[in-house]
Amino acid sequence: QVQLVESGGGLVQPGGSLRLSCAASGTIFRVNVMGWYRQAPGKQRELVATITSGGTTNYADSVKGRFTISRDNAKNTVYLQMNSLQFEDTAVYYCNADVVRRRYNPPSVIWGQGTQVTVSS
Repeated sequence: QVQLVESGGGLVQPGGSLRLSCAASGTIFRVNVMGWYRQAPGKQRELVATITSGGTTNYADSVKGRFTISRDNAKNTVYLQMNSLQFEDTAVYYCNADVVRRRYNPPSVIWGQGTQVTVSS
């Protein structure tokens, strides 16, 4: 069993910063792409950012220049540094990982439980 455990959400004022972390644990041979998604009330879940094991990143246009995704492959952990937060960034943020549990196994997509980020004055 593989689990993703997120941390770092909370309440922040507009213009503030937060850093999210997500650690994968369990039986893991390799973690491919890791990413962050978010879901605001009444809206569909949307991509925020992804990062490959080689460090190639991809961002939603709405967060480019404000958010930075990074990862520590040795720790199977992905981070999301969020700066210049806006009201529209309020959402539940979910970690996502493409995980190979054992050599020759196909990859599985794993989701974290979500962490709330609220931007409010």
